[in-house]
Amino acid sequence: MKVAIASDHGGVNIREEIKGLMTEMGIEFEDFGCECGTSVDYPDYALPVAEKVANGEFDKGILICGTGIGMSIAANKVKGIRCALVHDMFSAKATREHNDSNMLAMGERVIGPGLAREIAKVWLTTEYEGGRHENRVGKIKEYENQ
Repeated sequence: MKVAIASDHGGVNIREEIKGLMTEMGIEFEDFGCECGTSVDYPDYALPVAEKVANGEFDKGILICGTGIGMSIAANKVKGIRCALVHDMFSAKATREHNDSNMLAMGERVIGPGLAREIAKVWLTTEYEGGRHENRVGKIKEYENQ
């Protein structure tokens, strides 16, 4: 698995935590920033990462900002992206099993680093169930292709 990760200025600390987790898990990843402590615009980080996941350069993507909301909205504008905003363990598992989410968004001002690591670990290791969920995910893909 190859993961793209990025944050804006509001998610730098949790991004570093998740990079450490992926290193521990032996997951290949690439960090797309941001590297500054000053205010930046989240679409400048969310959109390029989402495009890299959508075109197959990366299997999954993780985005972090202050709330996760802006990053998830921006990423979901890219065709082929199913970015889930997650702040709890149940949703992390369910979005992989039921929605086949290919991107995860989290908010550093909403959750702490320990919970963020747990969420990311569950999300990264949970497989899509397919089956009864395939028709639903298929409808989203069909709509995107209109």
